[in-house]
Amino acid sequence: MPTDIQSPEIAYGPILPLLIVFGAAVIGVLIEAFAPASKRRTLQIVVAALGLLGALAATISLAGTQELVFAEAIAVDGVSLFLWGTLAVLGLASIFLLSERSLDASGGAVVARASVLPGSREDVQLAEATEVQTEIYPLAMFSLGGMMLFPASNNLLLMFIALEVLSLPLYLMAGLARRRRLLSQEAAVKYFLLGAFASAFFLYGVALLYGYAGSVDLGDVFTATGLAQSNEALLFVGLAMLAVGLLFKVGAVPFQAWTPDVYQGAPTPVTAMMAATTKIAAFGALLRVLYVGFGRTEWDWRPMMWGIAILTMVIGALLAVTQTDVKRMLAYSSVAHTGFILVGVIALSRDGLSGTLFYLLAYGFTTLASFAVVTLVRDSSGEATHLAQWAGLGRKSPLVAGTFAFFLFALAGIPLTSGFMAKYAVFKAGVDEGLTALVVIGLLASAVTAFFYARVVVLMFFSEPAPDGPTVSVPSGYTAGAIALGLAVTVVLGVLPQPVLDLAERASQFVY
Repeated sequence: MPTDIQSPEIAYGPILPLLIVFGAAVIGVLIEAFAPASKRRTLQIVVAALGLLGALAATISLAGTQELVFAEAIAVDGVSLFLWGTLAVLGLASIFLLSERSLDASGGAVVARASVLPGSREDVQLAEATEVQTEIYPLAMFSLGGMMLFPASNNLLLMFIALEVLSLPLYLMAGLARRRRLLSQEAAVKYFLLGAFASAFFLYGVALLYGYAGSVDLGDVFTATGLAQSNEALLFVGLAMLAVGLLFKVGAVPFQAWTPDVYQGAPTPVTAMMAATTKIAAFGALLRVLYVGFGRTEWDWRPMMWGIAILTMVIGALLAVTQTDVKRMLAYSSVAHTGFILVGVIALSRDGLSGTLFYLLAYGFTTLASFAVVTLVRDSSGEATHLAQWAGLGRKSPLVAGTFAFFLFALAGIPLTSGFMAKYAVFKAGVDEGLTALVVIGLLASAVTAFFYARVVVLMFFSEPAPDGPTVSVPSGYTAGAIALGLAVTVVLGVLPQPVLDLAERASQFVY
């Protein structure tokens, strides 16, 4: 007699935020295919913004949910919901930042256009540079959807699929700078090749863990680690392979080599989105893997994570000092911050988890707004990112320079900024769990990062501006909105952090 196949029960309500974001991405593809060229940009912005606002509203409505859905492959819990809300708001700010007429336009484009012959190669390049690139919106929405699915995946195979969904659009977006085509496409190729290797390691780790546990569900892996097994090599080699893919995405040493090249070569609005959101999604997935799947084996993976955290903090801070490009400096700064966040991960406690969530929220908004300010400093060839070009910027535009200085102070962890409270949260959790030596190294690395942040501030306010230096363009409403949002969050989390700390504390629970 034929056997009935039991299909899994599908609960759409708990994953409504994911469905809304992916639905907006699909609508964006249809707009790109069928809408008139003159209306595409407006329609894409409206659809993306409404999709992210709808996802945020759906996330808020799910507050308190603790549920495994889709055959226990997706976990809707406090951590997932906190990260979904954070990614939705940051995604909205990223869409605003991506909504410039050209991803790498310059204030001097009109002057440069007048100085070349019509129909020449230079004229064609300038025309391409000012062309509206509306394909960026569905790519960004698909990537954001993958980022939301990544930390919510309770199944390692689904986590791999989410990893590819968030990564592939970013590979394309990194190569969309048309005024700096060679540098941008080189960054995209590097990101793609290194990302492909990291994904291969991740998938091979999944295969080994399946051989160990007989399942790719994190709950089953956790159960298997509590049983007597004859071949522990599959467990530890599988975890190491898995960690390569995850640590690559967070930008930890020794898997950080792609970070400065990609951050510098990609269009700055894309860099802002990548720096703010990808780290949040990747750390969410890393937390779920270590806390849920490998919570019983902490004494085996903690020493490895200790070494990675120390190398990440020290190397990120020291290499940032040597940089002469603003975007590369912020890239190595992000590497150092990855090390600081790892302190909260290694704490393996509820305070460590809540501190990590708070740090990700604070870091995301400050970093996105910092890159938004970078888009405003331009010369005839495009964005002026060499540090020498920022000399005397405080005299040309005190407001822009002051705003950027405030974000740098926040990244340095100066009191009354979100960065100070974020570092305090993760370092306190580390001390409480006996990680005092790691916290001391983190404090020393923070002092080094404060040096190169202060160096930029001194350069902007206490140096003479060059006669032919760059200009500061007037931000559009979209860019100004992204900067204002980042500034507001940075101030509020520094002055009145307790409500968000309490929210992160309540969200610090996994379901499995």
